[in-house]
Amino acid sequence: MTELVHLDVADGVASITLDSPHNRNALSQQLTGELLAHLETAAADDAAKVIVIRSSGEVFCSGADMSEATTVGMGVGAQRMVDVQRAIVANPKPVIARVAGPARAGGIGIVAAADISLAGHSATFALTEVRLGLAAATISLTVIPRMTDRAAAFTFLTGDGFDATEAAALGLVSRAVPDADLDDVLAGVLKSLLKGVPQGLRETKKLLNRELLADIDARGKDLAALSASLFGSEAAQEAMLAFLNRKKA
Repeated sequence: MTELVHLDVADGVASITLDSPHNRNALSQQLTGELLAHLETAAADDAAKVIVIRSSGEVFCSGADMSEATTVGMGVGAQRMVDVQRAIVANPKPVIARVAGPARAGGIGIVAAADISLAGHSATFALTEVRLGLAAATISLTVIPRMTDRAAAFTFLTGDGFDATEAAALGLVSRAVPDADLDDVLAGVLKSLLKGVPQGLRETKKLLNRELLADIDARGKDLAALSASLFGSEAAQEAMLAFLNRKKA
């Protein structure tokens, strides 16, 4: 089976790359399983002080794997989305999301869970769940705390897309920068983070994420169950199949 997520460690940085071009880095069971494994490996590797989640190709992450959702269901997938967010939030090392290209639905959960998210100006975002008879249930754990109540209501209910500059204004990403500058800005942030002592980074991250982690642990299982039930509903199945058929056409 071809690996969909790669891990490379160099110069104190663990780079985790989503590389599933056939489905635009959709959150399949294989991809989320490999992502969780690499996050755990990076957390335990003394050679890495910081973790970067990035993508290959032109898409950061297209969200749930709808082909999987309409066949095997989302009983595993929904809980995996909670687990991925928790693995990022609870990781003892700072996690940076490097966002280039579209991020949709569950992909936005990764962006929100990261401690720092940097997006190129061409990156786009959309919480499109409502248009498929779904709700942004599992990713609400990390996305809602990043936004104001009004911003969350507007983006969750309309499903409208927004660009990187607006994502920064809403609090979803830390900084929006020109595409050509994205890697230079990332390098600058990494340089600053690598000056931190591991104990200082770890304990500071605990302070910052204490309430967020507690909420994930308190409500994650219930929200995963809600998400799985919505994915399995007749309304959502019809909407997802219609979407997949339009893509094929």
